Amino acid sequence: MVAISPVAHKLLSYVPFLLVLIDLRYEGVNGRKDGGVENHLEMGKKLLAAGQLADALSHFHAAVDGDPKNYMAYYRRATVYLAMGKSKSALPDLSKVIELKPDFTSARLQRGNLLLKHGKLDEAESDFKKVLKSNPSSREEQEAQSQLKKSDEIQRLVAQAQSDFTRRDYGSAASHLDIIIDTCVWDADSREMRAECFIQLGEMGKAISDLKATSKLKSDNTQAFYKLSTIYYNLGDHEMSLNEVRECLKLDPDHKQCFSHYKQVKKLNKQIQAAEELIQQEKYSDAVSKYESVMKTEPNVPQFILNAKERTCHCLSKDQQPAKAISVCSEVLKADPQNVNALKDRAEAYLQDDQYEEAIKDFESAKEHSENDRQIKEGLERAQRLLKQSQKRDYYKILGVKRLENTYNNSLSSVNQCRGPILILK
Repeated sequence: MVAISPVAHKLLSYVPFLLVLIDLRYEGVNGRKDGGVENHLEMGKKLLAAGQLADALSHFHAAVDGDPKNYMAYYRRATVYLAMGKSKSALPDLSKVIELKPDFTSARLQRGNLLLKHGKLDEAESDFKKVLKSNPSSREEQEAQSQLKKSDEIQRLVAQAQSDFTRRDYGSAASHLDIIIDTCVWDADSREMRAECFIQLGEMGKAISDLKATSKLKSDNTQAFYKLSTIYYNLGDHEMSLNEVRECLKLDPDHKQCFSHYKQVKKLNKQIQAAEELIQQEKYSDAVSKYESVMKTEPNVPQFILNAKERTCHCLSKDQQPAKAISVCSEVLKADPQNVNALKDRAEAYLQDDQYEEAIKDFESAKEHSENDRQIKEGLERAQRLLKQSQKRDYYKILGVKRLENTYNNSLSSVNQCRGPILILK
């Protein structure tokens, strides 16, 4: 038998104490860990109750990191996500809760409700049925039965809407989709179908609203941005069209439809901006030429043609070309009788051509659609004053000269009152 040296014997005598210390230290670490998670959960609950959602979320993140198997940490975090309107983030947390604790009916019921709102009807029904089989409270049982019944009704409406859409009965399809979306508020597919119905029905504002929603509900939804861009384009809104097609290309720089459309919109946008800059510089003749280029670039979208003619009407009126201005403005007003800008510009052109009664009619029509427009008010007063003057004995007309109502005339006439009216030869 090998004899143990006194030094070794002394060291071995300390081993039990070392083991106890290690064990105590290990328990201390676990204790601090569990205590830390509980502290985060408690703080998160208090902050959630106080409405401090971002701070509450930070604590629940820490709780999940501290104990990835704590189902309550995931459940609390899902609650915050829902309060923040982040249902997509809440769903995985609720699924994790159910994975860790399958009999947690509140989490399953909540997930079923979320799935229903996202239009995932089969998955939602599965959750509601499992809640009913898991000895729920009376409140949970009542809610699950109600939601299951609602889901069945939505399934029927979806089938009907799809049938209507296939038959091109877009009005009926949209009506059914209205009811579906009241419940399935985050269902991107239903909104996309309804948007297409609205496009076919010519209700572009409603289509835009649904497509904007789907662009957020679906990640990388290039088709929604492309459709938005084309709708804005057909409405004559080149700036919004350009914004939306750029969003499409951010997601997919090689998207063929978006890239082709982008080139067209960019060219048109550049021409329109150049024309407007020329108007700001009072280079009206050059601006008219630029708007002629706009109409050549896009001859097939009526709204762009109308917009270009409206601005041409304005330029011709400003450029003292009354005959041409009256002609172009009249084209605009034939297509859009309530176009206030065209009414004002044609009225100014009529004044330049001494057609005071016609000018008054246009100013009055413009006033009906824009009561508080100071320019219209002043123009109408000026036209009425000129008409009144023209109804007096008109030496100007007798002698074949034009009357120019300006400060220079007025000052001269006050000096030469005894000599009759001031004449300015053509």
